[in-house]
Amino acid sequence: QLELTESGGGSVQAGGSLTLSCAASGSTFNLREMGWFRQNAWKERESVARISWNGFRTIYSESVKGRFTISRDNAKSLVYLQMNNLKPEDTAVYYCASGGGSPEAVEWDAWGQGTQVTVSS
Repeated sequence: QLELTESGGGSVQAGGSLTLSCAASGSTFNLREMGWFRQNAWKERESVARISWNGFRTIYSESVKGRFTISRDNAKSLVYLQMNNLKPEDTAVYYCASGGGSPEAVEWDAWGQGTQVTVSS
């Protein structure tokens, strides 16, 4: 099972950008789908972006499509989420996850501790 550690969260004004990173430890990283989820106080944890083991396939939620980009570096066991044109509704704790294969959080078997992203208007 992978251990995941997120970094890069912070506070930014609307229209700004942030890049989140997720460092993975474990021998199976290169074989696993990776994803970013987010959760705030009034919503369930939701899928934001997913990327296949080889990086060839990416899937985004409609709310972030065109603004966020997920990528991975298998040589360094890293996953990134580039977030542009941030909106106040993007405010949430962002989690890195591995292995799910679906947008349902219960299907994913390893999680990071989360990193807070706050977007002010």
